[in-house]
Amino acid sequence: MVSVRKFFGKTAREALLALKSELGADAVVLSNRAVPGGVEIVALPAESMGELNATVRAARQPAPAAPAPLTSRALLAASDTTDDAHSANIGKQIAAQLARRSQVGQTGPKPVFRSGIEAPAHDEDKGGRQMVRSFNPPRVSLHDDDTMPAQHAKPSAPPERRAAPVDDGAVVQSLQATNAQLMQELSSIKGMLERQLAGFAWSEISRNAPARTQMMSELLEVGFSAQLTRRLTENIPAEAQINAARDEVRRMINRDLRVQDNTNDIIDRGGVYALVGPTGVGKTTTTAKLAARCVVRHGADQLALITTDGYRIGAHEQLRIYGRILGVQVHVVRDASDLRQTLQDLRKKHMVLIDTVGMGQRDKMVNEQSAMLTSAGNVRRLLCLNATARGDTLDDVVRAYEGPDLAGCIFTKLDEAASVAPALDVAMRHELSVFYIANGQRVPEDLHLPNRTYLIHRAMREIAPDSPYKMDRADTGLLMSSTRSPGSSRGAASA
Repeated sequence: MVSVRKFFGKTAREALLALKSELGADAVVLSNRAVPGGVEIVALPAESMGELNATVRAARQPAPAAPAPLTSRALLAASDTTDDAHSANIGKQIAAQLARRSQVGQTGPKPVFRSGIEAPAHDEDKGGRQMVRSFNPPRVSLHDDDTMPAQHAKPSAPPERRAAPVDDGAVVQSLQATNAQLMQELSSIKGMLERQLAGFAWSEISRNAPARTQMMSELLEVGFSAQLTRRLTENIPAEAQINAARDEVRRMINRDLRVQDNTNDIIDRGGVYALVGPTGVGKTTTTAKLAARCVVRHGADQLALITTDGYRIGAHEQLRIYGRILGVQVHVVRDASDLRQTLQDLRKKHMVLIDTVGMGQRDKMVNEQSAMLTSAGNVRRLLCLNATARGDTLDDVVRAYEGPDLAGCIFTKLDEAASVAPALDVAMRHELSVFYIANGQRVPEDLHLPNRTYLIHRAMREIAPDSPYKMDRADTGLLMSSTRSPGSSRGAASA
């Protein structure tokens, strides 16, 4: 008969020691629970396992349906009895449940714990038949545990640790920021190395070709760009003297500068011209000067004036005043269709001059204005360039107004400019023809055809020695080493 025993102690350690002293270390613990006053452990002697196996074989019979699985709650309920006879009945019930479980196809080894030692749930007798050794009781250590679980329950698996979700967008942004910082640092290092190499090259050029470096200094300090300066001085021989170097630069400027002479004066050729440019550059005054020259040569009836400046208060009134003085009618147009109709009506005139709205070179309306003039017919534009402006500002203006219908430029306010080198530099690099130069407010006296000799002389006129813009060789070397020619990564070495 299967004998199930109960052991009680104030702590789990005392109950286990009592169990071990009476049943031995090989006893099988069936359950444990907390009871008033301590802990109760239900155990089975090791020698009772043979009787349990025999009972299982005797009770083995077909079962139509799978019984409810054996749970620790059933074990705990069965362990509540106090007499030995009832304990024997519990053993039979346990054996019967194990037999039925094995008959409905329960597979996989069930571990058995003997005082904390895991063993396989099945064994084979001498005839090779499988017999049940345990019904998977809870694992209990009989050693130095002071506490133990109060209830007999199957231990749950530890929760699966899942990796935190990764934000792909944040990772990409972090990588992009790192790459941008790295590229910036590499670019900075590259620029530093290029400047150092260019400085070495400049020092070498200064020793081998002193006239060339002096000529570079003179061109830079009067306002020529570094790009054009390199181009103008690249053919100066290393052994040349400074006077010969200046003559060579003048020859280069005279060759590249495009100017209109008496044979190409638009007053004599006639046509439709629109004066365009930024605000305050002097378009209306220049239009009046051209109109006066045309009236003197061809008469007032051969000229017509048109204004598109309806934005400024009294803008067209200024041109009307000039028109009344010259005896020329002034037409005001609002849009492209109005301009086309007006030009159609004035097609028999020798010359038509259009005064346009002044706007900054970065204004998006510049393109709209150009489109309106282009759609009106055979209209050529003349760009007014302020000679007092910086070279980079003039460069922006030309890029904003350039196009196939841009005939050329007119230099205005030449009398106010300390140097005309920036204006000449821009005209040469963009291959613009200079039609007129305006050097005052008088109408029509202060408008002239360009003179090459005068312009070159004004452009290369030396700055006063006490000027803060006077450069020495060290300043020139620093400037040339920090600038690059287009399409080249070399600085002064390219010179």
